[in-house]
Amino acid sequence: MTGPEALGNRVLKNQRHLSKWAAREGLEAYRLYDRDMPEFPLAIDRYADWLHVQVFEKKRPLSSEELDGLGAHLAQALDIPPPQVVIKFRRRQRGSDQYHRLAARAPSFSVAERGLRFEVNLLHYLDTGLFLDHRETRRLIRDRAPDRTFLNLFAYTGSFTVYAAAGGARRSVTVDMSRAYQAWSRRNLVRNGLDDDSRHSFVQSDVMAFLERMRRAKARFDLIMLDPPSFSNSKRTSETFDVQRDQLQILSEALALLAQGGQLFFSNNRRGFKLDPRAADLAKVEEISAQTIPAEFKRQEPHRCWILRSD
Repeated sequence: MTGPEALGNRVLKNQRHLSKWAAREGLEAYRLYDRDMPEFPLAIDRYADWLHVQVFEKKRPLSSEELDGLGAHLAQALDIPPPQVVIKFRRRQRGSDQYHRLAARAPSFSVAERGLRFEVNLLHYLDTGLFLDHRETRRLIRDRAPDRTFLNLFAYTGSFTVYAAAGGARRSVTVDMSRAYQAWSRRNLVRNGLDDDSRHSFVQSDVMAFLERMRRAKARFDLIMLDPPSFSNSKRTSETFDVQRDQLQILSEALALLAQGGQLFFSNNRRGFKLDPRAADLAKVEEISAQTIPAEFKRQEPHRCWILRSD
C-alpha cells in the first residue's frame, strides 16, 4: 500500500498506540506522526478533535492536490471532520519558521494537559499557542514552583506561568513583547482559576530591556524560564537577536536576577545549537534535554534544555 492511504493507516496505527497513554496522562494534545515515512515529510499533532499538519520542505514540494488528498485521508482514517484538519506549509527562514495558510479558518478552543487547560488556535497565528514538545519541561517547572518566585521570559502564551501558578508559586512575572500573547497568557490563567493580580503580573516589554531594568532594581527570582526564539527581528526594536550569537549576553543578564540557590531553565529549538563552553563560567550547568523531550518527540529532538544553578 502506497500514497495517502498508507499515511492514513500509519497515523491510525499511531493513534491506537497513543490514545490509552494520552488518556492516562490527561492529554488532549500530542504528536501523532513525526516524519515517520520519508515520502511524507509531515508533523501531525492532535488537539482534541482537530489535526494540525505541518508540511516540511523537500526536493519535490507537495502540490495542492496532494495536500487535499492527504487531508481527506487523514480525516477519514481518524474520523475527524475534514474542516478540522488544518494544513500548513513550513519553510526555514534565517532560523525562524514561516507558515502559509492552506486551510479554512479555525476557532480558538481549549485542550487539557495534566489537569490544566490551555487555549489553542491552529491557524490564526504562526504556532498553535501550546508547544507540545515542552510538556515535560512544564512539569519540571511545576514540581519546583512551590513557594518560589518565578520569572517567565519570552513567555509566548504563558503555559509555563500556568504550571508555576498551579504548582504553588508565591509570585510570577510573565514577560513578552506581544500584547496579543500577553492577553492570551492572562486568559490561560483565568481559564484555570489561577488569576490573582496580587501574585501574578504581566510585563509587555523587550526582554533585554526588562532584564536591564530589573538588574538595576536588584530584583531576584528563585526560578527562571528562558526559552528565546532562534532568531528575532521585531519592528519594535532596532536590535536583532540570534540565540547562537547572543546566548552569553542573555544568559548573563538573566542569571543576574537569579536568587541564591535558584535555578534557570534555558532552552531553544535552533537546529545545531551549541552551548558556549563559557556558560560554565557563569553558573553550574547541567543539560537535561533527555528529561524534557516527550516520548513521542524523541525521534526528532525538537529542542535542547539546560539548568543553570547559582552557587
